[in-house]
Formats: sequence, C-alpha cells, structure tokens
Amino acid sequence: MTHKVALGVEEEFHVVDLVSRRLTPQAHVVLDGLPKAGFSAELQRAVVESNSEPTTDLATLRADLVDLRRRLIASAEPHGLGIASAGTSPLHGPSGFVITADDRYQYLHDTYQFIAREQLICGAQVHVDIDDRDLAVMVAQRVEPWLPALLALSASSPYWFEADSGYASSRAVAWQRWPTAGMVGPFAGAAEYDQAVADLVTSGVIDDAGMVYFDIRLSAHVPTMELRICDACPLVDDVILLAGLFRALVIRETAAIQAGSPPRGDIRPTLLRAGHWRAARSGLEGDLISPVDGKPVPAPGLIEWLLEDLRPTLEQLDDWPTIAGLAADALARGSSAARQRAAFNKRGQLSDVVDLLLKETAGG
Repeated sequence: MTHKVALGVEEEFHVVDLVSRRLTPQAHVVLDGLPKAGFSAELQRAVVESNSEPTTDLATLRADLVDLRRRLIASAEPHGLGIASAGTSPLHGPSGFVITADDRYQYLHDTYQFIAREQLICGAQVHVDIDDRDLAVMVAQRVEPWLPALLALSASSPYWFEADSGYASSRAVAWQRWPTAGMVGPFAGAAEYDQAVADLVTSGVIDDAGMVYFDIRLSAHVPTMELRICDACPLVDDVILLAGLFRALVIRETAAIQAGSPPRGDIRPTLLRAGHWRAARSGLEGDLISPVDGKPVPAPGLIEWLLEDLRPTLEQLDDWPTIAGLAADALARGSSAARQRAAFNKRGQLSDVVDLLLKETAGG
C-alpha cells in the first residue's frame, strides 16, 4: 500500500456586492467576522483566501473546504456581500483596484505597478508533503509536463475587464506577467534551486523567496511542493479532483525516481510553454499538447489517458473511485469557462454569470 501523503489547499475568492454583482474592496469586512486561523487577506481588497488543514484523506479535505466556504459566505451575506470562486470575476467594481494595507502588498504595488494593480484574479493552490528537497526538485520537473492538463480542468476565467477574453483562463495569461512566474528549472537539485532563488533576491527583482511564483514550487516555509498553475474553481469537487491528481503525480514520480525509471512526459521547454498557452486558450473544449509526443490531442482524451496512467497509484491510495468519478463528471459538464459563456449567452448579461458563480461556489 502506498503511503498516504498529506495535502492541503489554499483557495482565493472574489468578494462581490450582491446588488450590483460587481467586485467590491470589502474583504476586510468579511475577515472581521472570521478567525485568523484559516482565513487571510490578499493583495487586492476584493479577494479573500482560505487555508485548509493538512490531511491524507480526500473526503476530509472536501468537508474542510466546504466548511471554509460556508463560513466565508455566512460572514459576507449580512453585509450584502457574496463570495465567488473563479479565476476572474465577470464584473469589476466602480472603485477599481484597491491594494490591501500591508507593507508587503505595498512593496508589490510600488515595484510591479500595473502588474500588481491588475491582479484581480484568484487561484487554487495545492500543497503536497515532500520533505526531501533534492527529491522534490526532481519530482517537480517530472510532474511539470502534466500541469497544462490540470490548468485545463480548472479553467474558469473567460472574462477579463468585463469582456470575453477569448481564453478559457485569462487569469493564467495575466499571471505570466510576474517576472518569476512560469516553468521551474531546469535544476539538478535543491542547491541549484535555492541558488537561483537567492540570485533573484540579490538581483532586486524580488524581495524574498515567497515571491517566486513558479507553476510548481517548493514552499519557502514548510516541507511541501505547491501547485500554483490552476484557476480558482467554482465547484469544490473540481478542487478535490485537482488535489487528488496532483498528489498522485507527485507520488508516482517519487517512486519512479527511486526506481530509476524515466519520466512519463518529457518535451522541450519551448513546447511545454506552448502547451501552457494552449490549455489557457481552450481549457477542456479544445486540444492540449501531449507531453508524451508533443502532438495535439483533444483535452478530454489526454485527461482520460492521464487518469488511466495514474490508476495504479490512485488505487494504492484508495482514491481511484473518487477521482475517476470526479473526472468523469468534470469532463461531462465541461469547463467552468464554457458554463460561464453559456450563462451569458442566454440573456447577454454578465450579472447572470456572477449569479452562476455564486451558486456553484455555495454548492457542495
């Protein structure tokens, strides 16, 4: 039986006015009604974050995420506020960009300017325990070719500044503007990874290791590997799907390294970068680039192939029935981006899209 590795999730949420359905910089109002443990502010005052407790069990993780969402909603609603989970919010607020009062966030704004001002975006981050940093660096690079498939599953940000961006994940495109965003490596081990981070700090481009925004990175504070490429997901089940797949990838590649086996996916960085763009462009509704041979393949087909490839690991974790069921449901209903566009097309109202996001965020 494969050892059950602990995992946890950070979710970011938009705060919206329930009358106008627009973003509103009142995260502090929501947070005032909540304990500091489990909830925090973000760069923009229209965004709040929740943090689950570490667990080895996906059902326990799901219950925790549902409870955190319910507590956020309960704190927001008495003030006429709603909580929406998606990579971007369809309707922006009349007050524009309001930075949270915090020295770190002020540094981000002063240094990065419009990049920071436009970060009205939300992601879902998954942490998986791995305490050997050399091993973690190698595992991260072997998992990386599969990240576009996870981005496609999460794609929930078709709208950018109140217009259809033409992308399933406009958030992923906007996020790439940060100077340390994108692919990790290549690194031979933890020493090279840590030296690269130190060099970035010395260069003055970032202020500390926490400002390294690789799509998959080693945490600067705890012994975990962190998945950062995904949009926030309206449906909590999609978060569990991503968490389960990511953990299985980490466990599989850890075992493969220890056995001396080659990676499943291995394509050039230029093609991998193109694969990231393809996932952001089309989500589940177009082609992805296969990390095995670099050829285009319909997104559902690649995800089904990945699922079967991970089946032995998922079965050893007792996660197979859960993840197989969640994957089938996700592929059957399509991406959040597609559902949002369908909601808009009924009446041509972005407020209908916000209503959909509010409903799906509260469901589960």
